[in-house]
Amino acid sequence: MNWITKIIKAGEKIKTAIHKRATKEDIANSDWASCCKGPILKKDLEENLWVCPGPCHKHFRISPKQRFDILFGKNNYKIFKTPIPKDDPLNWTDSKSYKERLKSARKKTGMDCGMMVVCGSINNIEITAVASDFDFLGASMAAAEGEAFLYGIQHAIENQTPFLCISAGGGMRMMESLISLSQMTRTTIAINELKKNNLPYLVCITDPTAGGITASYAMLGDVHMAEPGALIAFAGARVIQGTVKEELPEGFQKSEYVEKTGFVDLIVQRKDLSEKIGTLLSILLKKNSVISAEDNETTENTQSLSKVAS
Repeated sequence: MNWITKIIKAGEKIKTAIHKRATKEDIANSDWASCCKGPILKKDLEENLWVCPGPCHKHFRISPKQRFDILFGKNNYKIFKTPIPKDDPLNWTDSKSYKERLKSARKKTGMDCGMMVVCGSINNIEITAVASDFDFLGASMAAAEGEAFLYGIQHAIENQTPFLCISAGGGMRMMESLISLSQMTRTTIAINELKKNNLPYLVCITDPTAGGITASYAMLGDVHMAEPGALIAFAGARVIQGTVKEELPEGFQKSEYVEKTGFVDLIVQRKDLSEKIGTLLSILLKKNSVISAEDNETTENTQSLSKVAS
């Protein structure tokens, strides 16, 4: 091999290294993330609650545990073990079997399903909360997630706590077909039971929240908050644009636009979320206590009238 051949081969190796695309696993395991000002260390992002310190203020997607650490304080909450139905009830297989996909998702997230249910406190107010993990099959909703949500609602009713839902996900999980779609009904009925007990239901919508999730439990709150720049949708923007045959407004389906159209009450920065939830619950629970007192007074008056009548 002469010196010219060596140079050519070395150049080919360099070219290959430059053009080799990083895999998703490489990106996930990297110490760096990319945002408006270019590369940023993940440890710096973590110190800023996973929000870009640059002008874009992008709120990066985070796991349920990271969210609860921010809301309640690091490990200052109880994680519940929720029921897990039989895996793969329909024996689904596409390019991979559904069981393989579930196994990979569990290994990646350390969770049994895409939802985590916890109990913690803000401003000395005990709260039952649920959050979804987008890394678990896109935070799609299936039977196990439905069971987790219902477990959380039942805990809230039994312990008379408000319920906080931190929503995320692309919708119902296709691998469970109608079983998945039935979770829209089940979660709606559960929320109605919560409200019958005069318990507040707060929703914090995060990026992305779409499909059947938006069409059910994510839009049934007493108060809807959203993180800045979160995608909130039912159908995709391209589907809508292809249907209406018109250009869509700028920022269409982003939380700021959805707030203007009345589906979101508040846009809340991640750093302010705990304080905002505490304030809202203080107001809502005080109102509920007034209602309960009025109900008790009415009952006492009715009993007094009954005694007089007898």
